[in-house]
Formats: sequence, structure tokens, C-alpha cells
Amino acid sequence: MTEKDFIPTSLNTSTLQEGKYTWKTPSNIALVKYWGKKDNQIPENTSISFTLDACFTLTTLEFEKKKSEKANFEVFFEGKKKDDFKPKIATFFERIEQYCPYLSDYDFIITSRNSFPHSSGIASSASGMSAIALCVMSLERSLTTEINDNYFYKKASFLARLGSGSACRSIKGSIVVWGNHEEIKGSSNLYGVEFSDEIHPNFKNYHDTILLVDEGEKQVSSTVGHKLMYKHPFAQERFKQAEENISKIKEILKNGDLKAFANLVESEALTLHSMMMTSTSYFILMKPNTLKIINKIWQFRQKTNLNLCFTLDAGANVHLLYPENEKEQVNDFVVKQLIQYCQNNHYICDRVGKGATQTSI
Repeated sequence: MTEKDFIPTSLNTSTLQEGKYTWKTPSNIALVKYWGKKDNQIPENTSISFTLDACFTLTTLEFEKKKSEKANFEVFFEGKKKDDFKPKIATFFERIEQYCPYLSDYDFIITSRNSFPHSSGIASSASGMSAIALCVMSLERSLTTEINDNYFYKKASFLARLGSGSACRSIKGSIVVWGNHEEIKGSSNLYGVEFSDEIHPNFKNYHDTILLVDEGEKQVSSTVGHKLMYKHPFAQERFKQAEENISKIKEILKNGDLKAFANLVESEALTLHSMMMTSTSYFILMKPNTLKIINKIWQFRQKTNLNLCFTLDAGANVHLLYPENEKEQVNDFVVKQLIQYCQNNHYICDRVGKGATQTSI
């Protein structure tokens, strides 16, 4: 599909005066990372992610026919009015205007909350923007009879990408690919697609324990970080490496090689942060306790020969990934050795989920 396929041809806004839609949308954790983008939120390389379950954003979009010429919306986050969120959402609405022309007919109230700390490196923009995109698509589906489920979710992912790149991976599926890759059927730079290749039982019901090293807002936003890739001396080699790693992880997910999975996922995490540390301007998002946790994981894995591994998003927190059959031993390890490095001993037990769900709450 192309961008033009997402421009609606027949809409009727005259009969729908008001209403609201609510979506519960998960965060995701990338296994092969995306870092660097072209104009219009197009990724420089393909990425693949686990969709999470317990880490989610719950968003309600309330709408009514607008009362003045000027478009208007208000944002409330976790019970408080958040005017500082409005510029990003306004930019999002501007980007999707040509694909959602009906938005100019309504005023909106956006009410949202997270099940996890905002802006701490757990892809809050991914779950947040995908939730708004799904609410917008629910409104569109109410205005036309021409939308089937396939189109609905593809366009929701397409719209979410224009708000936050990784948000397009928080719509559907337990494993999602974003970026046009010759070995991934149906893959696209415009939206995320469910990974449809064979997945070994080793990777079913995979767990992700998120160790909250720092619950505050990260010092450098992902938006700024992506821009620093434009003139990065190692950028092109990094993009090439990521494409090759997509091919490798595709085979790993099929053959169930947990050791190879750990090696690739950890390498990707450290490569992501090495790109941050070697950009101009350079920055470090890891904290001392991030490194202490990583070293503890390596020591524990060597001692036990278990298959736990870590990955990192653009932040200090550590995602501890491990298969279902190792959860008791890993949970014991977390409680006895790792939570001491977490802020206020906080951590989140999560696992791979199935994507966003609409709710009436």
C-alpha cells in the first residue's frame, strides 16, 4: 500500500455529533533496534520487536462537533491537565490531517494514563501515540462503511508512525516488523506488520522483567537522538548491520536457538547505546546501576547456563528477557540480586502480549 491508499474517499460527518472511544495499547521492546530516520518518519533500517502486555497506555478520545472555526483539543494525563503534551499531539494532528480530514470537524478531549513511568525509556510514546491513532481510526470507522479490519489496523499503524516511529509496532501481534526488508513478507516502511514466519515454541510466552533503574524522564529525548544520526560517522554501517541482523533473527526465531538470540539481542542493545555515545553531540543514557545489572546478568548466566539476556531501550532501564520455563529461577535471581539496583526496588513483570484492545472503560 502507498500513502494515497490511506486518504478516505467517502465520509459522512453530518450524523455523528459526539461520542468517545477507548483503546488499551501496549508498549513494545525492540530486539533489532531502529535508530535514525528519514523525512516523514521513515526508518533508516528495519526493526523487530516483542509486543508487551502489562506495560500499556489506556486512552479515551472524546469528541463533539466543533463550536468554532478553530480546532480545539485538551489533554489530561493521569488525572491532570497536560498542556505540555499538546505541541506533540498538535504536530501529530497536522501530519495526519490529509489522511483524516474529518478531524477538523470536531473538538477533542484526550484522557490517558500509563501502567508504567512516563518518558523513562519504556516506549511511552509508542503506546501513547498508537492509542490515539486507534481512537482516531475508531472515529473514522464510524463515518464510513468502507473499512475492513485489515485496512483499519494498517492505517492505525500508519498514523501511529507519524506520531512516533516505534508506535507503529504497538498495534497488532506478538512480534512486529517495521521497515521494508526483502526477507519479510509484506514488510513496509509505512507501517508495522505482524511477523508471520514460523516461530519456535522456545519463543512463545516469552517474559520481560523491566528493571527500573531510573523512573525519571531521560536526559535526551529519542527525537533528538534520532536527529544526531544524520551526520553520524558510523551511521551507514549501523543501518547495514541492522538489516543483516533482521535476517539472522528471522532464522533464530524459527530454529529456537536461545544462545544465538541472547548474543544478537544484547549486541543490538549495546550498539544502540554506542551510537548515542559516539554521536555529536554525544550522550549517555545508561546509569551506573544499568552496568551493574548487566554484569550481574552475565555472571548469573555463566554460572547457571540459563538463557536470560538483557536489552535496553533509549533509557537506563534494563529489560530482562527469558523463556517461560526459566521464570522461577530468573524471578528468584531478580529478587535476591537485581532489585537492589532499581530505584525504590521497583520492577515490572511483563511478558509478550498480543496487541491493542478496544474497551468501553
